[in-house]
Amino acid sequence: MSRVLPIAVVQDSPRLSTEPPSRFGESVETLLKAFPQTRLLVYPELHLFGDAPTHAELNAHAEALDGPRIKALAQLAGDLGVWLVPGSVCERGPAGQLFNTAVALSPEGQLAAFYRKVFPWRPYEPFDPGDRFVTFDLAGIGTAGFSICYDAWFPEVTRHLAWMGAEVVLNLVKTTTCDRAQEVILARANAIMNQVFVVSVNCAGPTGTGQSLIVDPEGLVRASASGADRTVLTDVLDLEHVARVRQYGTAGLTRPWQQFQPGDLPLALPLYGGQITPGRWTAQRERLPQEVTEGEIELGRS
Repeated sequence: MSRVLPIAVVQDSPRLSTEPPSRFGESVETLLKAFPQTRLLVYPELHLFGDAPTHAELNAHAEALDGPRIKALAQLAGDLGVWLVPGSVCERGPAGQLFNTAVALSPEGQLAAFYRKVFPWRPYEPFDPGDRFVTFDLAGIGTAGFSICYDAWFPEVTRHLAWMGAEVVLNLVKTTTCDRAQEVILARANAIMNQVFVVSVNCAGPTGTGQSLIVDPEGLVRASASGADRTVLTDVLDLEHVARVRQYGTAGLTRPWQQFQPGDLPLALPLYGGQITPGRWTAQRERLPQEVTEGEIELGRS
């Protein structure tokens, strides 16, 4: 049985941080009129925070997640009855931190999930790092996970999201530099290694370098933007494809999630001060939230 997710991936230029939320809402409504079957809309990293904001500007526009910005975006998603990922936002943390935070707003008008970027691009980004990986359920469809831009360069992120049950990883990007070509390869590699869909949405020119893409669980590019022009990629993802690939193998052959056999010994991971435990090496949608802190890579404790 198919579990389909009609998606619109919006490669657009950043919007002014001083722009009223209603203007963004108008653009979302216009897009949905053009693509009325869309159930999930995804925008680039820091989409609502301008072209090249300074540290001071980011601080000035940061809000807590219960502030007016998120409330307005949640109401927009509820009014339109869609899943909305409006890019990441500047979040003022409970202890005054500055986080780069991806948010998912539900068709019921609720903040369904938030993810604080674990790997800010240092030394260039002023953000404090988050401390956990995040997945969320798209009711009746499947499970999605978040990563933000530079996170994609660290294989631990997508691996943990897949282990936590993610079937599609939403990678929100604001790449303005010459290394987007490498990120396109990483999007395909992360999809292949973890047998998940990867949606990598970059901002458009003149700010960003574009080249957004949607990759399936076997690493095949389903849709892509060839350049940096403003565009919308649309697709219908069948999340059952993930289960099929893991059962029958990539290209009908390779099944990395079925690697270990009964009796295999744990494998030490000196880099992490932990180990891979064969009995935990499986990606399951049913994993409980309390299992996430341990993961298939069991982190050492001081």
